[in-house]
Amino acid sequence: MSWGTDQQGYGQNHAYGNNYGYGYGYGYEHGQQPYPTQQPYPQEPYPQQYVDYGHVDHGQVDYGQVDYGQVGYGEQGYVTPDVNDTKETVLPETALPESEPEITPESESEPEAAPKAKKPAGRDRYFDTLRAVALVRVVTYHTFGWAWAGMVFPSMGIMFALAGTLMAKSLERPALMVIKSRVRRLLPPFWFWGFFVIVAMMVHDWMPGWQIVFWVVPLGDPPGNAWGMQAWEILWYLRTYLWFVLLSPLLLRTFRLAPVAVLLLSLAPIVVLHYLWEPPDNRFGNGLTDLATFLFCWVLGFAHREGVLQRLKPALVVLLSLAAIGFGGWYAFTHQAETGSYDLDDIPLAQAFWSAGFVTLLMYAKAHFEIDFAGLTRHKRLDRIVTIFNARAVTLYLWHEIALILAVPLIDQFWNVPAFEKYLPLDSQWFMFGIGWILIAVFILLCGWVEDVAAKKKPKLLP
Repeated sequence: MSWGTDQQGYGQNHAYGNNYGYGYGYGYEHGQQPYPTQQPYPQEPYPQQYVDYGHVDHGQVDYGQVDYGQVGYGEQGYVTPDVNDTKETVLPETALPESEPEITPESESEPEAAPKAKKPAGRDRYFDTLRAVALVRVVTYHTFGWAWAGMVFPSMGIMFALAGTLMAKSLERPALMVIKSRVRRLLPPFWFWGFFVIVAMMVHDWMPGWQIVFWVVPLGDPPGNAWGMQAWEILWYLRTYLWFVLLSPLLLRTFRLAPVAVLLLSLAPIVVLHYLWEPPDNRFGNGLTDLATFLFCWVLGFAHREGVLQRLKPALVVLLSLAAIGFGGWYAFTHQAETGSYDLDDIPLAQAFWSAGFVTLLMYAKAHFEIDFAGLTRHKRLDRIVTIFNARAVTLYLWHEIALILAVPLIDQFWNVPAFEKYLPLDSQWFMFGIGWILIAVFILLCGWVEDVAAKKKPKLLP
């Protein structure tokens, strides 16, 4: 994937491009304060609702994340799409307690799995921060192309896990209502972004066929030409997040039958695809590979929401997590000849196991130590940035590649100004990285309001 959505490569049309990477309950809990005088009748606390930003779920935001996540996203608040529901890197309704863009992309928040008595649930800054860092890592990877970036922080696995957590919470309501809400939050930002990409490709001699339906509902990889490849290759995350959303009612029902067994067996599909049956190099094969790669992370989100992680013994969790990380790292470094790199984005089996172990440790730390990063609110500017990243996970995920593309010709114009040429590091990738973030901020201001419209909220320049 071209931007940090961390894609792995299976051919020119595969979601995992050789030069791209995967990327798509929160809460402050406030205790009730006693009234200074005796009340004439018992006071019932008003139920606190939280804002579902959709995802990144990336995306997490819950694309989807944002389950951004979604997007997650949607997974994505993330998505979360779905950036959050990211991406996630990678998938909300104002008044409904629902979990992208994913950015994954999902950017909504999830109430604590076991809230303490008399403390209403709100946003959990631990998950919010994970989604924000995942999006930053995605942009960084797409700028510098560092192969080790996915090992330091597997963004897309994190965004899918956040999106899965938020999706499990959302499915406390009727499944069709939840799916409709997720799709509604994901598609309008995607259509708005896609209009500009399609027009730009048509100007550069591209004419779509019947496959243009995937630009309406991205259940398969949308078509495009080489000129726009860097922009549209990131859509693998939205496609994967959307399929996870559609499959979640069945997945969650299956998970509840035997939680630990289903969680462990969710790594089986990627093993089968790698050792027993090689999927075809087409839309079906690409989609199946991506689903198998991140299935464990999505189901891990279920495990967190359902309280399964809290019941597991720390020693067992740490041992199995380190074993998965060890196997993923070993496989990546010993099979570089097949892909030309140890980049996890190019090696689905290594990506699946590394992400499984890494994300399990992050989610278990949340469940076991009850980490919430509530102290982040004392740092107003940083807290504000985290809020914006989660609320705009889908926008950030979709537009960040275009921002990086536009940064190149913009910097080229700087060379025509003698003072810029003399005093600015115009040939530095770090300079392009900075210009890219400036353009991303511009796109968030100009295009982020579409996420508000998709969530049936009043459009705002910034959340």
